[in-house]
Parts: sequence; structure tokens; C-alpha cells
Amino acid sequence: MSAAIDRRRAIAQSVATALAWSTLGPSAWAQSAATAARPAPAAAKAAKLAGTVRIVIPANAGGGWDQTGRALGAAMVAAGAADQVEYENIGGKGGTIGLAKYAEKYSNDPNTLLMGGMVMVGAVALQKPAVDMTHIQPLARLTSDYLVAAVAANSPIKTTKDLADAMRADLKAVPIAGGSAGGVDHIYAGVLARAAKANPEGLVYKPFPGGAEVVEAVLSGNAALGLSGYSEFNDAIASGKLRAVGVSSRRSVFGLPSFREQGLDAVMANWRGVFTGKGVPAARAAEMLAAVEAATHHESWLRTLKQNRWEPSWLTGKDLAEFMELDLTTARVMVYLLKLKA
Repeated sequence: MSAAIDRRRAIAQSVATALAWSTLGPSAWAQSAATAARPAPAAAKAAKLAGTVRIVIPANAGGGWDQTGRALGAAMVAAGAADQVEYENIGGKGGTIGLAKYAEKYSNDPNTLLMGGMVMVGAVALQKPAVDMTHIQPLARLTSDYLVAAVAANSPIKTTKDLADAMRADLKAVPIAGGSAGGVDHIYAGVLARAAKANPEGLVYKPFPGGAEVVEAVLSGNAALGLSGYSEFNDAIASGKLRAVGVSSRRSVFGLPSFREQGLDAVMANWRGVFTGKGVPAARAAEMLAAVEAATHHESWLRTLKQNRWEPSWLTGKDLAEFMELDLTTARVMVYLLKLKA
């Protein structure tokens, strides 16, 4: 059977998944991010890649990719893969600006990694940029996270029912703040609107480069609802400035109830991973992958997972390539079904 036929079947499957989502709810998509079985732990110490390793983070400081990239870098140093790690933040447009600059500058660099994930997949699906994810090599999916929907403490929206009623009555009156246009927050805003039986065409989505800006948008009244990862909302929720309404998981997490448990079928998982340049030889890519794997078994990485409530979702090789193809095609169909605009 030819590769072209295999690809067509994969696309057909993803379209079927997306169409099933449109009639049965978003749980079908959430299943595509299921955690793969983790291989046996790697050696405690990694072979050194270089004295200095660079990690390009296609987002501003403080967000989920930044937190993940810096945690990975610290674990790589701790595991012996490098003496030091330099970080380069290039924010904007759901990671597609950083993606383009990385592909231009570091495509053949054997010591530079790129962070990415579902946000970038959604941004590529929405924006259709000249430089897309075919210009980089995926190494590993690292984590999965869930989105928290939060309102200001004084908001009249206190429950999931309140939110659904408000969205159904006048979606334009419930502006939603989140990450970059086309990213997972944007798509999930459409998911919430559809689950509430509101018209997605009325969605008012306000994109921001980081979680801190999303919090400020909600607190200032610039947005009625904010969407972000738990680690980015945790302090504001703990201090009482924000009140969580629901989480995009199937069951309660972070001590917060899921939307699904509250009668709104809005389930979605956000994944993050690490990539290398398209021009990096296979042998070197394998060395980089081994170093990343060793880092993810190190105590410092495991401690970060626990602190941020991230779920490990290790995936590599052919399985990762197929997962990403399905994810991208599904995102493209979601952009169409939810009538999202860049």
C-alpha cells in the first residue's frame, strides 16, 4: 500500500473524527491526545550534546511553552546533557513567528531545540503560514495540560449554567480572552460556544501573548472570561482575584470541577512538545531525543510536572508523526466548523 493512500486514509479518519465531534461533542478529539505508554527509564546521566544548548521558545516569557522550555532546559543541565542552556523567546501569532525564524536561522543547528505543541498546530491551521510544521522535525511530545476557564471574582457568572446561559443569550456580550489566534484557547472558546448551543459566529475572542495578559484582561473587564492553563491562572485563583468556572478535562483536576461533570460537554487536552531543525541529520536528532528523554526522567523535571499539574504524555517516532498529522487535519476541520477567523 502506498504512502499516499495511507495519508488519505489518515486524513479521512481525522475528518470523520472532527465530524463526529460536531454531532457528538468534543470528546472524540480529546481521545486523540491519549497518553502513550512510556518506555523504560533512561540512564540517570545523559551523554553531553554540547557545552551550550539553545532552546527557542516561540512565545513570550511566562506562558506554558516558556515554563515547559525552561523546565526542560534545567533538567537537561541536571541530567548532564549540557553545561548550560540559553533561551530565546520569539512570541507572536500562536508560535508561527518563532517557527518561521527558527526554520530560517536554526534549521541545520545540531544544538538548538524548538518548543511547540497544539497551540502552534491550531495557529498553522488558522493562519496557513508559508512556514509550517513540515519545516521542522518533531522529537517528542512531552506533556498534556487542560484549560481552565475563569472569571473575575465579582462576575455575575458563577456556575457553568450561568456561563452557558449567558453565551446562548448573547455570545458577543461574553468576550473571551486567551492565547494567540488559532491556538488551543481560541479553538476551545469555540468549543464552549458550541457546547452551550450558541452561534459560534458571534464569538468575540481577544488574543494575548501570555497568561499574565489574559488575567489582566479579565480583571480589568476587557474580557468576561479567560482561558489558559492552570499554572498560568493558579496564583490569581488562589488569591481570590479570579474564580474558576470549569476545566476542559473529563473529570475534576486541580481541585476544580470539569465542564463535563457540570453538564457541558467541552473536553479538550493541550499538548506540548520539542522539535529540532529539518536539516539536522537523523543520527544527531536521535542523540537530541535521548538527551531529552534522560532529562524527563530527572528529578527536577518530575518535580516541575507535579508543581504545575502537567500530565506526562511521552510520544515519539512514527506514532508522534501520525498523531501530529491527525491533530493538524482535525484542527483545520475545527477552524472550518467553528467559523474561526485569524
